[in-house]
Amino acid sequence: MTRFMMTLTVGILTVSTALVAGLPGMRGVDHIGLTVPDMTEAETFFVDVQRCEKTMSFGPFHDDEGTFMQDLLEVDPRAVNEQITLMRWGFSSNTELFEYNTPDQKTVAMHNSNIGGHHIANYVDDISADAAYLKDKSLRSLMGPLTINEGPAAGQSIMYFFAPWGLQMEEVSYPDGIAYEKDGSTVLWASHAPSK
Repeated sequence: MTRFMMTLTVGILTVSTALVAGLPGMRGVDHIGLTVPDMTEAETFFVDVQRCEKTMSFGPFHDDEGTFMQDLLEVDPRAVNEQITLMRWGFSSNTELFEYNTPDQKTVAMHNSNIGGHHIANYVDDISADAAYLKDKSLRSLMGPLTINEGPAAGQSIMYFFAPWGLQMEEVSYPDGIAYEKDGSTVLWASHAPSK
């Protein structure tokens, strides 16, 4: 496997990017797509609670007679993608939100333990302040914040909570780094990078 490092300095932030043989030209995650039950509710949550920036919206799109939707997205041929909205998370990745109207749509509550289970984790500077903020917003949360004191993840604090429609979210913080990083391994997050 061919591997080389590229270091880029932007302002005071230095980013090292490992380019690995495999998917040609892969640089990183552009976005993760999520289907939501109500776009207005989702936009309010991501902008007002999560402090994301709405970058664009478009739609609807559909194919009333052909198989375009099935061929492109592997959804029901009569599916209507009512709206697509992209949300920017600070200086990290993006989330693409979809609101569908389709004859075969199912509402399934996913658990982390299910195959295909998922959650979105945000990095926050002060997880205790964030926990109080989420409580103030009346959002359901699970146990935590939980601080990990042993093993490779020592130094990390986590807490899970839920968007109003049930999407599982996680808050993560490690302002002093994580134990495994002391060996010079790839850093998961530039936690000391300037925030917006």
